[in-house]
Amino acid sequence: MPLSEHEQRLLEQIERALVDDDPKFASSVRTGDRRLKARRALQVGVVLVVIGLAGLVGGAVAQSVPVGALGSLVMFAGAALAVLNYKAATGVVEAGSAPADSRGPAGPGRPGRPGRANRPGRQPLKSRLEERFRRRYDQ
Repeated sequence: MPLSEHEQRLLEQIERALVDDDPKFASSVRTGDRRLKARRALQVGVVLVVIGLAGLVGGAVAQSVPVGALGSLVMFAGAALAVLNYKAATGVVEAGSAPADSRGPAGPGRPGRPGRANRPGRQPLKSRLEERFRRRYDQ
């Protein structure tokens, strides 16, 4: 949803005040997007996983333990790089870091599954499975 003219003017005033107040901080914030750097690292991680997998398979085909071991190390490094940069690259917000009013109508459910824990009359999976087991045992 685009900003209204009034909101754009307010945003420009805030930006100017920030530049006047602390130009060093304003330039450091303006220089780059953290998500862009994290996306690049995520892409590099995925490429390293593919290269490592190729090295692992190549080592198995060539019956070379050092090539296979190097491939698995490269694959592990790529997976670690991708996992560490996933949240920053996708913009996922952790449940603990979000303010209480920004959670929306879902409430305090698990992050990534909004609203499922708050359904009225819905028991947790463990309780439902135990109840099914009891019914089978009684029959």
